Amino acid sequence: MSLAVVADAHLGGPGGGAAPLVAQLDELAAAGVERLVLLGDLLQVWVGFRQYETAEARALLGAVARLRERGVRVDYIEGNRDFFLGEGPYAGAFDSIGSEVAATASGVRYLFVHGDGLNDRDRQYLAWRWLSKSWAVKTVIRTLPAAVVGRFVHGTERKLSGTNFKHKARVPEEAISRYAERRLAEGHDVLVLGHFHEPRRWPVAGGEVLLLDAWFRSRRVERFG
Repeated sequence: MSLAVVADAHLGGPGGGAAPLVAQLDELAAAGVERLVLLGDLLQVWVGFRQYETAEARALLGAVARLRERGVRVDYIEGNRDFFLGEGPYAGAFDSIGSEVAATASGVRYLFVHGDGLNDRDRQYLAWRWLSKSWAVKTVIRTLPAAVVGRFVHGTERKLSGTNFKHKARVPEEAISRYAERRLAEGHDVLVLGHFHEPRRWPVAGGEVLLLDAWFRSRRVERFG
């Protein structure tokens, strides 16, 4: 299987407008890609209810629909800036929406996870992560009128950017390696992560860890197989 992956585009933020990424996605089917994994944080903030929909979201959804019409499977892995995508009107826009997905390309078994929840020492962030995706928050935001959408989105952004800079100063390789060794033992060869915006790879027991660069930095759709 020929597999393509995009991580951390942050469209509407540092990734800018959607047109360059959409152009790349529109070329994938003709290039022989059979499956696309969107590894989270494709938008700067993406809330899964229509009143929060942005121009970047509409453009990305259009590209995904065109790919699926041409037989390409598209999986979305929710990142830390994605909220309730699998529980609202976007649930049918992708072949799957979840926290991870496994895929094989050229005989290599990959496990794709966004990666934001792996640093078990960053308790401040983990608490915010749990709260921001809780049923209570979902209940409130799904009823908010369009007039307060901007305030919610920008407030979310401030919360996300303000969490625990001590733990953001470096990639938590020890925590990632512990997680990788446990998950690779389930029958995978490579753990692929986004989130950290820094391309890196290293071996662990049972396989290796691969961190992908953020699309907003590299402007590259990664290919496997």
